[in-house]
Amino acid sequence: MSRENFAADSLELHLFFARIMKEHSLFLRAGFTPVNAGFAQRSERFAKEFEKLLCTAAALADGNIGGRVLDSGEIVTEFTLTAERQTERLTGLPIDSSITERELRLSRCKKETVSDDLICRVRRLNDRALELVNGLISLKEEIIASVDGCRIFTANYPLLIEHILREAKLYRKYISMPEKNGSLSACDVNDTECFWNRIMMEHAQFIRGLLDPTETELIRSADMFAGDYAALLQACGNAQSRSLAADSMAETRKFKDFKAAGAKGIIDCRIRSVILPLLADHVLREANHFIRILEE
Repeated sequence: MSRENFAADSLELHLFFARIMKEHSLFLRAGFTPVNAGFAQRSERFAKEFEKLLCTAAALADGNIGGRVLDSGEIVTEFTLTAERQTERLTGLPIDSSITERELRLSRCKKETVSDDLICRVRRLNDRALELVNGLISLKEEIIASVDGCRIFTANYPLLIEHILREAKLYRKYISMPEKNGSLSACDVNDTECFWNRIMMEHAQFIRGLLDPTETELIRSADMFAGDYAALLQACGNAQSRSLAADSMAETRKFKDFKAAGAKGIIDCRIRSVILPLLADHVLREANHFIRILEE
């Protein structure tokens, strides 16, 4: 693997997943009641540490990553900045939106070579990311065990905690791949597609359950998407990757549009729900990420 690809793959990975992890931590923090202050504090610490990691990744990424990721909408969307500010106001939890402002200005790679210093800094970033994600995985496992054992209450669905745990484990798997396997493209295509189809299915289930009961049309749409992804997930183990990818792409493009409309509706206070604005943007970015993977 070239030094350039190693640096770009690693930085692109952290720009997407470090933001996802810090938001997972924030969503966990927002879901705890005062009696579980210990879990709330630990979740908030991880949100702050992943925010620092993302800040470093954004600084290193400027001029060192490709346009396909910058243009995909998986790092930030048109809604991210407003969603962060609204979520900070609604929850009282601090969010450093200057990182988002910086990411909106990131420039594309124009260099033919990368410096030894950049390679060393990216390797240190990878090591720190691995340390952090291992800690967050342990926390999520402790939380889900406590929820299943009826020892704590949280406003987050148990399935949502399992969902974000799977994403953290995927991040951990990917962190070492640029060095060990040559690149992230070494991932099994069918496994990757099955993974993200499951994530999309669960997004639809969460959206359905977090909408106000009066939002009957949106609930029906979310239920339809959940059923469509369930069918794709059932088929993905047996289908030819190419033909299934076309079906996944078509479905995810439709779901992306649904999520984008939902994010705007929530930000504009036109949709009744218990969905934080940043959660609406979060699931949109993951759809954009899946579409970019399918395109490649």
